[in-house]
Amino acid sequence: MVKTPDIKSSRRETSPAELTRAALVRAALKLFGRQGFDGTSTREIAAEAQANIGSIAYHFGGKEGLRAAAADYIVETIQLVAGQALGNTQASVPDNPEAARTQLFAALERMVGFVVAQPEAGEIVQFVLRELSHPTAALDRIYDGVFEPTHRRLCQLWEQATGEPAESEATRLTVFTLIGQVVYFRIGREAVMRRMGWGDIGAAEAAKVVAVTADNLSAILAARKGQEMKDQEMKGQRP
Repeated sequence: MVKTPDIKSSRRETSPAELTRAALVRAALKLFGRQGFDGTSTREIAAEAQANIGSIAYHFGGKEGLRAAAADYIVETIQLVAGQALGNTQASVPDNPEAARTQLFAALERMVGFVVAQPEAGEIVQFVLRELSHPTAALDRIYDGVFEPTHRRLCQLWEQATGEPAESEATRLTVFTLIGQVVYFRIGREAVMRRMGWGDIGAAEAAKVVAVTADNLSAILAARKGQEMKDQEMKGQRP
């Protein structure tokens, strides 16, 4: 069963001002991702959030401040999702290879559960893709708050699971491929549904994606284990 984190229940805006602020951030996230920063007016954001246009300046100081708030929202959301699978990024990694491998599979399942199955992930990915294409200070916030620490944590798990150095070029690239295969099912969502004959990608479809990506991870780990054994044999044969 694919575990899909409950993001909404973790946020409890109570006052009207907090509700308005949250609505503006979500509206900005959606419209900036869909239309781009320059292609979105504050009037459109206010209309989408069903808020007074003056509330943007009041809460964020203007459109640029709202973009920064949207980036912070992404950081908060992804940190929650990553934390459920990886724990605190400052915590120590599991002390044995088997536990590290188990956590890698759990992290993969969590990623699929959120990125592939959660509708909110579509807005986040669109926003991030635009930032990656045309980097601004918002991307710096997302990179420092999510990309770098999460990737580093996965690399540390990989080292414990395989013995390969966490910061080696090969490990960092491998981890990127693990993340990339999951993200593709979101950015290529429409193509995947058409080719697979799916009307939507929900929990059942996400479970199938988990199965395939987990098989890929198993194959990579097995290949690394096989290479390690071969290297040990070669060392033993040397005079």
